[in-house]
Order: sequence, then C-alpha cells, then structure tokens
Amino acid sequence: MDPRAHVRRFDHIGITVADLDSVTAFFVGLGLEVEGTGSVEGEFVETVCGIPGAHCEIAMLRPPDGGTRLELATFVTPDHVPGSPLAMANELGLRNVSFEVGDLQAAVDAVTADGYGLIGGIGEYENSVRMAYVRGPEGIIVSLFEQIG
Repeated sequence: MDPRAHVRRFDHIGITVADLDSVTAFFVGLGLEVEGTGSVEGEFVETVCGIPGAHCEIAMLRPPDGGTRLELATFVTPDHVPGSPLAMANELGLRNVSFEVGDLQAAVDAVTADGYGLIGGIGEYENSVRMAYVRGPEGIIVSLFEQIG
C-alpha cells in the first residue's frame, strides 16, 4: 500500500439540516434505510466542529447495498445558520448527493408526488445513463441516475 494513501474507504457524507425528521423521511422514501439515530454533545463534538456548546441530533442512513452512508444532522444548540436553499449546481461548495436508481422516471414521479421537483429536466448521456437533479427538502440537490443500454 502506498504510504501516502491515507484514505481506506469512503465512509459517509454529512448534511446539516433544520428538520431532521422530514429530510430523513425524504431519503427513506427514496429507498435508504435508517442505520441508527442519536444525540451528540460535549467535548468531542465541540472540539471536532469547533463550536462551543454544540449539541446535534443525528440520523445515519445507508443504501440497500450497504455502500457509502448519508449522515443527517441537526443542531439543537447553537441554532443552525441558514444556507443557500436555492443554490444551483455552479455555486461553490457541496452541490449534490447522487444515487443510482432502477427506474429514473418512477423515482422522479415519486418525489414529485411528495412535492419535490426537477431542477431542469431528464438528460441522457451517450446512450449509457439518464440523470436528473431533484430539489429535495431544504434545498438539497439530489442527483438520481439510471444506467441504460
């Protein structure tokens, strides 16, 4: 193993949200499973986040294949700071979380029925993949893609 290769595996992506229950429900609706929930406070989280008095509620979600997880966190204290809920793909920072789905149109129809919509349209790339960006709860951009051909 290359001694410069510090990373062993991709563990999770963390997203800070205001309404933990509704955002968790959105991702569970897409097919993720709740692996666990909990509360974190005290010296550890204050040190890691650099926020005195930090107290978070967390939901850890995992895809059916057991791959990279999604951590959703909401701050009990201090109050969360608003982000850019209408950010577009060219705004600097983390812009989307992406999932492969079995049937893109069915997935888009399901999130649309729950009140979430497409940012643009459904695109197809070189007869290999169809993809769409959906604006989920709290402005989270969710990339859904389907392998084709």
